[in-house]
Amino acid sequence: MAVYAMDRESLAWRELAHVLGATARVDQGVAELWCEVETATPAPGVTPAMAQLAWVVAASASRDPGRDAALTDWLRRHTPPSVGSDRTESRGTDSRGTESRATESDRTNAIGGSAVIHGPAVQARDIHGGIHVHHSAPQDRPRPPAPRQFPPVRRQLVDRESDVRALDALRAQHPPHSHQLLVVSGFAGVGKTTLVSRWLRDQADSFPDGQLYADLGGHSTGEETGEPGESGQTGGPVVRPVRPVRPTAVLEGFLHALGAASVPADLAQRMALWRSLTADLRLGVFLDNAYTAAQVRPLLFGSPTGLTVVTSRNHLTGLLADGAALHRLGTLTTDSAVELLAAGGGGSRVAQEPSAAREVVTLCACLPLAVCLAAAQLAVRPNRSVSALAASLSQGQGSLDALRIDGEAVVRTALDLSYELLPHHSATLYRRMGLLPTDRYDLFMLTASAADNDTTTTETVELALDALLEANLLEETGSGVYRFHDLVRPHARQLGAAEESVSQHTVTLRRYVAWCLATASTAETILTPSHRMTLADDVSDPFDATAVVPTPLPGPAEALDWLDTHRDGLMGAVRHCADAGWHTACWRLVDVMWPLFLRLRPTEMWIEAHREGLAAARACGSRAGEGRMLTSGAIGLRTGGRYAESADWYTQALEHATYDGDVRQQAQALNGLGHLSLLTSQLDEARAYFENALLLRESIGYLRGAALSRRRLGETALAAGELTTAAMHLVRAHAELEAQEEHYEAARALALLGHVLASDGDHEGGTARLREALGMFREAGARSDHWQARSLEWLGQAAERRGDGEEAGRCYEAARELYGRQDPADAQRVDDRLRHL
Repeated sequence: MAVYAMDRESLAWRELAHVLGATARVDQGVAELWCEVETATPAPGVTPAMAQLAWVVAASASRDPGRDAALTDWLRRHTPPSVGSDRTESRGTDSRGTESRATESDRTNAIGGSAVIHGPAVQARDIHGGIHVHHSAPQDRPRPPAPRQFPPVRRQLVDRESDVRALDALRAQHPPHSHQLLVVSGFAGVGKTTLVSRWLRDQADSFPDGQLYADLGGHSTGEETGEPGESGQTGGPVVRPVRPVRPTAVLEGFLHALGAASVPADLAQRMALWRSLTADLRLGVFLDNAYTAAQVRPLLFGSPTGLTVVTSRNHLTGLLADGAALHRLGTLTTDSAVELLAAGGGGSRVAQEPSAAREVVTLCACLPLAVCLAAAQLAVRPNRSVSALAASLSQGQGSLDALRIDGEAVVRTALDLSYELLPHHSATLYRRMGLLPTDRYDLFMLTASAADNDTTTTETVELALDALLEANLLEETGSGVYRFHDLVRPHARQLGAAEESVSQHTVTLRRYVAWCLATASTAETILTPSHRMTLADDVSDPFDATAVVPTPLPGPAEALDWLDTHRDGLMGAVRHCADAGWHTACWRLVDVMWPLFLRLRPTEMWIEAHREGLAAARACGSRAGEGRMLTSGAIGLRTGGRYAESADWYTQALEHATYDGDVRQQAQALNGLGHLSLLTSQLDEARAYFENALLLRESIGYLRGAALSRRRLGETALAAGELTTAAMHLVRAHAELEAQEEHYEAARALALLGHVLASDGDHEGGTARLREALGMFREAGARSDHWQARSLEWLGQAAERRGDGEEAGRCYEAARELYGRQDPADAQRVDDRLRHL
């Protein structure tokens, strides 16, 4: 959809306000974005909110004939004689009867008197002549591979038939034209997650468009602690509260899972995009461990064929206003709890001592988690009688009334007993795991940071882990990746704080940070080798990352998967370093996490980490660290749509590098400012920034950087319609990048060059280069689904220009399939091209 600025005092704006106001009353996504655009201070050009609004309005119009007709009527009456677009092509005849064509290479597209415009467009000011606007019939948008995120079901489900029937009944009773929301509440450890996971698995056929899961962290832990360090702080451990997961972070993950490669930074915009993307989907969403209704509400969507299930220790009655149906999950019956005790490890001993078994489950308050822990104690002690277990449990029982009211008290008793049965190495590992600021653990992490002594091997740690798994204190979530239940982790942390010395606490956390640095550095070397600091640039660091064995990462896929799995643990290490005053380790860790930010693009984490890293670099006086935090942090701000703040960070980086005489960092900052100018269509400023960056990079012999600046100059010339200049820059950039074996960057320059040549009439030369680039993007060294899609789209345009509609259709179809897994807006654009063939 094309979007253009307009005068807010014009008749076009007033009539558009009327159309969008009516749409906003029935479409919440449009309502929120329209409110933001309407109340914003007028600014030149097209703002990100306006662009997002145009996309959401087009999606809304495609679902409703009335809205479609209103938008089409507005377009007919207010389409101007010229359209400035770099992504549309329109044809018509000019006043002399000669066919005219505006392509991507033109800065403006002149539309003659009998032009025909296909697809939605938003434009103000006057129109001239008999222009006809046709809004193409909507077609089903291609979908990315449907996400399947529901957690696996491992624990045995006993005596929940009535609860399953209750959920089935609630599912069947909801009105057919409204989205369904179910809330399952109950004590900690009562089995909410297990029940809902099993029930949703049985409902899986109802959600062919996707199954999304998020742990909202409502009651995961109360706080993270760490010991003071370089800052010289005193007074005990540093405490940083751990808050529930914010809706903005959850929406970012959900939108990426549904194929949106570009996610708005603002919560309201993310909500609008989420509701628009999911409007027609048969989608299941599982929001686990919610804290409040306010945390859940932004994550709701409006599809009448969708289902959201929320679990919480709280009733969340506030969601009744949103149409929620509530189900409270109680504890097991005594007979069912005895059955679970036998199945979990008690076996024949339970049958031999039925009275003692009933006493055990009564002492466990018939909570499934506590019963499973008790069963695990019987399993690891095959000669222990059930009556002996009952005696042990009764000694730590406390008030029976308290056990019945607060499920956590009985779990604490069961956890204490399970811990007492652990072998020495396993008990030590358990305590020290609780000290680490992470929610995922692997063998090498624990060998490095939580082992019993410096001589402990991975084999010893593996045996200790086996005992924790056997005792139901730990669960394996993937190959070699482990996590605690959200009730078990606080227990481990409390034991660690109570039984480990202050010096051991500090040693454990320092080793953990060293392991993070070592493994993240390995991932950086594999994924972004050009980003690594040279030894000459580095500074002394009290954390010797070479003293620990990093987790093995055989190749790029494993490196990226490790970063994704441990992203929260890495961020936990950054926060701990900031709180403990380990400043050098803090900014160095943020720096080596670069491929995580670049490839996975968690914008909120990106920005937060660099704020911490920048403060740390300044605190320890590292000029090199400060410069790197400013430039890479500015990229994060730009990615998050915070252009003004990004420009401020780049400007600080430029001043910083100029003061230090660091020419390379000066060029990096200038290039970043140029990119911001290019994104905001300030082409003259962009060109000046890129030219200055190029001169600086050439002056120090930084050939790779010089080639990248030339590629940006080529993109700027293309945006300005200066095709000959664009080709000149791109030819040289491609040759220089190839000479340095920068295959991915060279392929990008080659694809842009092919597009420029084809746009300028050299169909044969342009097509040949685009096909060569496409082949490179399909190979491991330069693989990129996004650039495959762009190359295919440009090949389709080239074929269309030379009149080969069949070839154009094949290229567009292939591009649409790839875009569908990345960005719905790109997929929609290619859909429009297909309809126009």
